[in-house]
Amino acid sequence: MTPLRGRSVVRVAGTAWLVAVLLVLALALGLPVLVAVAAPFAVALAIGLALAATPEVAVAVTLDRERAVEGDRVTAHLAVRSPQPVHRVELTLSLPDAVATEGPARAALRLGAGGEAAAAIELRCLRWGAQRIGPVEVRAWDQMGLVAHRGWAAGGATLRVYPRPPRLRALLQPARTLVHTGNQLARQRGDGIEFSDLRAFVPGDRVRRINWRVTARRGAPFVTLRHPERNSDVILFLDSFRDARLGTEGTLDLAVRALTSLAAGHLGRRDRVGLIGFGGVLRWLKPGTGIGQLYRVVDAVLDTEVVLSYAWKDLDVLPRRMLPPAAMVVALTPLLDPRGIRAMLDLAARGYDLAIVEVDPERFAPAPRDRVEQLALRLWRLTRDARRRELRQAGIRVGTWARDEPLDPVLAGLLAARRPRWRVPA
Repeated sequence: MTPLRGRSVVRVAGTAWLVAVLLVLALALGLPVLVAVAAPFAVALAIGLALAATPEVAVAVTLDRERAVEGDRVTAHLAVRSPQPVHRVELTLSLPDAVATEGPARAALRLGAGGEAAAAIELRCLRWGAQRIGPVEVRAWDQMGLVAHRGWAAGGATLRVYPRPPRLRALLQPARTLVHTGNQLARQRGDGIEFSDLRAFVPGDRVRRINWRVTARRGAPFVTLRHPERNSDVILFLDSFRDARLGTEGTLDLAVRALTSLAAGHLGRRDRVGLIGFGGVLRWLKPGTGIGQLYRVVDAVLDTEVVLSYAWKDLDVLPRRMLPPAAMVVALTPLLDPRGIRAMLDLAARGYDLAIVEVDPERFAPAPRDRVEQLALRLWRLTRDARRRELRQAGIRVGTWARDEPLDPVLAGLLAARRPRWRVPA
């Protein structure tokens, strides 16, 4: 536990004001009886100030769990310890805007000599992110209630709040799969369980591939062709240059929730999933598999914020292994910043199988109030239509996802709009 740190502020109660008022009235009105009335209060005040000493209070903040999901409840435990008795200790826990309390974020305790005490505060997670719980403001009152020492207990705890992603019924299918076993049907034929076609037996075919029913019906040996089950590389591209926000929710919140759903879905399908966070801060995570990779992906996006930057970044700074040649790239972007659009056009020019989920920012825009704002909104819509047209002309699939709408229809539209030709990037 970290002891109370910082300069303690001594605050005298209203007793001092009462003594001062009585003495002034005694002098002004010439009434000695008022001095006799003020004397006990003055003596109590002098004794309280003489005995007042800065207490050594240590406070530790712990959580019943370090990871939670939006909407979950978490209990914060405050452990207080002091070598000397403290008549009353008031604790106020500092909380970020994304975390609320079910009741007051305060607790009052009493400590004996060398004693310890504990308090619990119920928290509710409102928004995803790495939230800092603490520090704790401490006020220690003396036994007479005349003096309060105020300070801050250093330290705290970090609560990682995961987004609550929407459930997906279907995922995008990559144009090319890998050689490793997975849950996706490869376009080529080989050993598998999914039926592909029938053809006549040729020398070199395995006997176990012979379809005996068709062979008996046609009087000649036929073999069954099947699709093998393979996995693929999926790179999730998060554009965080700009964010359209209305109240406590914005396009970045929707993009992070959708990214979490896509990561969980593709990893559950045994794909290799990687991450590129493209914005004011550039971050990446190489492709991997398993539940551990899901936690790494989500932890990487929890710290994502819109950082003001005028730098013109390029994807060339990424390591080569971050973008495997046969990877499918799924971009989540509001299409508000030309730097993100340029990066996606660069990926398409390299030949990557690219699909864009546009998080529609128009739902977060305020309604126009006059004719000038109506014309500005119309011009903004035309500009966005031109950006979508430019992306589609480059062979990129673009689907618009609006607020309060399911993501599955958008993914289904992107799957149906796959471009017919696909080449491996050099």
